[in-house]
Amino acid sequence: MSSESWPPQLKEWVAKCLGQMTDANRTEAQTELRQVIADAFAAQTLWTTDWGGVQLKSLAPKPPLNFSNLKRKSASENNPPQMSKKAKKALKQAQHAHVSTGSHSSSIVDYNDQLALNRRAERFQREHELERTKQLRVASTKVSNGRAGSVSSNGNTPDEPEGDPNVLDWDKHTIVGTSQEIFKDYLRLTSEPKPETIRPYAVLQVTLGELKKRWREKTPYHWICSQFKSLRQDLTVQRIKNEFTVQVYEIHARMALETSDMVEYNQCQATLKTLYDLGIPGKVEEFTAYRILMFLHGRNRSELNLYVGQLTLKQKSDEAVQHALAVQRALAIGNYHSLFELYLSAPNMGAYIMDHFIDRERTRALITITKAYRKIPVTFIHNELAFDSLEAAQNFLVDHSCASFVDASDKTLDCKAANTTLTEVYESKYRKVGIKGAI
Repeated sequence: MSSESWPPQLKEWVAKCLGQMTDANRTEAQTELRQVIADAFAAQTLWTTDWGGVQLKSLAPKPPLNFSNLKRKSASENNPPQMSKKAKKALKQAQHAHVSTGSHSSSIVDYNDQLALNRRAERFQREHELERTKQLRVASTKVSNGRAGSVSSNGNTPDEPEGDPNVLDWDKHTIVGTSQEIFKDYLRLTSEPKPETIRPYAVLQVTLGELKKRWREKTPYHWICSQFKSLRQDLTVQRIKNEFTVQVYEIHARMALETSDMVEYNQCQATLKTLYDLGIPGKVEEFTAYRILMFLHGRNRSELNLYVGQLTLKQKSDEAVQHALAVQRALAIGNYHSLFELYLSAPNMGAYIMDHFIDRERTRALITITKAYRKIPVTFIHNELAFDSLEAAQNFLVDHSCASFVDASDKTLDCKAANTTLTEVYESKYRKVGIKGAI
C-alpha cells in the first residue's frame, strides 16, 4: 500500500500524529498508527473516514497530575541553586553514572527527535501540496478543453480532422497526406514528414494498382522496389494499418523473393507478422510456410521449434504449411530423396526460398551418396538431386571441386575421389549461414 494513494486528509492526520510523538510513546504510537491505517485500507474506508476526528490512544492527553509532577520536576531541575548540598551530591553521582554508560542526555535526544519529526511532517505537507497542485492542474485542463469547443459525435473537436477508420491509433497528431502524385521515389526521412509530400489513402490505392500493372509489363525491379518502399513509407507515416497495408507488404515480399532480394523480403515478413498479430486478415498460412522455410535456411532450430509449437490447427491443415513441415522432417532425418521431391512440388513461392539452401543440401546428399557407391553416372545425380538440366548438374560438380570422372565419355563420377573434396568444400562453403536483411 503506497502512501502516494492516500487521501490528503489522511496525510495531514499522519503528519499531525508524527509531530505529537515523543521518545517515550513513539514505539507504541507508530504500531497503533500502522494498525489503524491497515484496518481502514482493508475496510476500504481510507477516503470516507473523517481523519481529523480520529484520536490514537497512545497519543491521548495525560491526566493533569502527571503533567504537574513533570512540571515540578522540570522546575526543580532548572533551579539547582535551591538544592541542598546532599541533593547536589546525589545529582552529580547520578550524572556521572549516566555519562559512564555511554548514553546521551535526554535533552539532546528529545531535540534530535523533534527535528526528525518536524522534517517528516514537512515532507508529508509538501506531498499534500504537490498532489493538490496536480489536481488543480488536471481540473484546469478539463475546463479549458470544455471551453475550446463542443465535441462532435465521433469524439473529435471541430478543430481536429475527422478520424480515419483505417488508422488503429488515431489521434490529433496523425498525419493525413495531401499529395496527388501516383509515383514517388523512396527517400529516407531525415526530418518530420510534411502532408504535402505524403499521398493519402485513396491515392495509395491507385498507386498499388499501377505498380502491379508495371510489374506485369516487366518494368525493372529496381524502380518497382523504390516505389513500393515509398508506398510503405506513406502508409507508415499515416499509421494506416488495414487489409490494404497487408496486401502491399505481401505483394512486395513476393516480388522480392522472385528477384532474390532477401533484404526487402525479410523486412516485409517482419512487418507482416506484426500486422497479422493485430488480427488484420491476409495470406497468413502462405507466409507462415515461408517463415518455416526461412528458419530451415538459417538453421535456427530453437526458434523454429518454438514457432512450430505455436501454430494453430488452421495453419497446420494448410497445404503450404504442411509442405514446409514435411521439408523440416526430411532435413531432420536426412531423407534427401524426399527433400528434392518436395523442392520440385513446393506450393506458392516456397521454391524461391528453398533455392537459397538447396545447393547446401545437394552437397550433403552427395557426401552420403559418394560414401555408399563406388561410381555413379551424372544422369543419376541430375535426376536425384533435382537439377534443371544435365549441364547444371555438371557445372555443380565443377563448382564444388568434385568433377572426378572414371569415364569422361559418359560422365561417370568417381565417388571415392569426389567424397574427399566434397567434405572439405561443405565445411568451407556451407558451415556458416549468412542471411541478408535477417530480422
